[in-house]
Amino acid sequence: MTIDEQIAYLKRGTVDLISEEELRKKLQKSAETGIPLRVKLGADPTAPDIHLGHTVVIRKLRSFQQLGHTAIFLIGSFTGMIGDPSGKTVTRPPLSREEVLANAETYKTQIFKLLDPEKTEIRFNSEWMDEFNATDLIKLCAKVTVKQILERDDFEKRIREEKPIALHELLYPLVQAYDSVALKADVELGGTDQKFNLILGRDLQKHYAQEPQIVMTMPLLEGLDGKQKMSKSLNNYIGITEAPFEMFGKIMSISDELMWRYYELLTDLSLDEIERMKNSDENPRNFKIRLAKIIVQDLHSAEAARQAEEEFNRLFVRKELPEEMQEKTFPSGKYALSDLLVRAELADSKKEAKRLIEQGAVRINGERASDVKAEIELNTDVVIQVGKRKFLKIRKLD
Repeated sequence: MTIDEQIAYLKRGTVDLISEEELRKKLQKSAETGIPLRVKLGADPTAPDIHLGHTVVIRKLRSFQQLGHTAIFLIGSFTGMIGDPSGKTVTRPPLSREEVLANAETYKTQIFKLLDPEKTEIRFNSEWMDEFNATDLIKLCAKVTVKQILERDDFEKRIREEKPIALHELLYPLVQAYDSVALKADVELGGTDQKFNLILGRDLQKHYAQEPQIVMTMPLLEGLDGKQKMSKSLNNYIGITEAPFEMFGKIMSISDELMWRYYELLTDLSLDEIERMKNSDENPRNFKIRLAKIIVQDLHSAEAARQAEEEFNRLFVRKELPEEMQEKTFPSGKYALSDLLVRAELADSKKEAKRLIEQGAVRINGERASDVKAEIELNTDVVIQVGKRKFLKIRKLD
């Protein structure tokens, strides 16, 4: 690729690029010297799973990697114990070192679904922060002002709303910025909620006589509801380690409008190709199937994508039962449906079981159950379906 082509490729889907001219110079210098750029992406392992929302920026890191640059995936083994205040209205509860390291191990496995392990540096910011003493920390703090830190939107909002800000939270962006110094980063990637921290990294590098890093931010991906950002706590997420069929089915559940955003941020299809599909008279469902297959193939395999599509068609197009489903055995007799759902671990409580029945999410042998007081006579095998993708065969105990 020419430098112009590389910039166009790297700019795809980005929100902020600070700055394009600096990026051009860095790419040109790299081409002339043969020295790859050091491209940093940091993640605090505050939860064990990576979801599709996280992969938007991981894919951007892969783009740099595919152009021959060094991908640095930085695990916040130190900052994870502070808790990133970005987008938070209250102080995060601190995690222990043991919790952070346990989550970090899962991250190391999951990111290689997208990144080339032979060309990726895995680093932990505890490598240098654990070596910091009180004097080092004071010297670091002296390089920024309180006004600079309090200018970030999250802190300004909490001050206006008279919500407390813990002192350690003020240190978070400073420590994240120092990571760029320690790694001598040429480029740092992040979501739009990280813009303040990334720019602070540029500023801090200047204090250490380093060339300031390029800042590239990516949009926050909406979850399955199409409204709020993808989040495990909101249960609107798709985990990258989920089973292929589960992943396929969730993608098929998104709106047609959201589908195009997923195409842009989660696939390598050209924007021209995506626009052609949007303007096509073809059934949008066909494009959604294509999207689901692309994502499942990216995170699993082509064969897994084929099988997931076949299983989806079996259940939701041909209305057949899955070839394989979980089985449980219960003594014959009469059961309240809500009790049976709980005993079969298809609902966490009788309250949830009744809610599922009221919402029409429960089927018995293919027939929708709508009576929360219904009873089931278990004198033969029964297939219970909850939602679109959860099936259980209950066999009576002879």
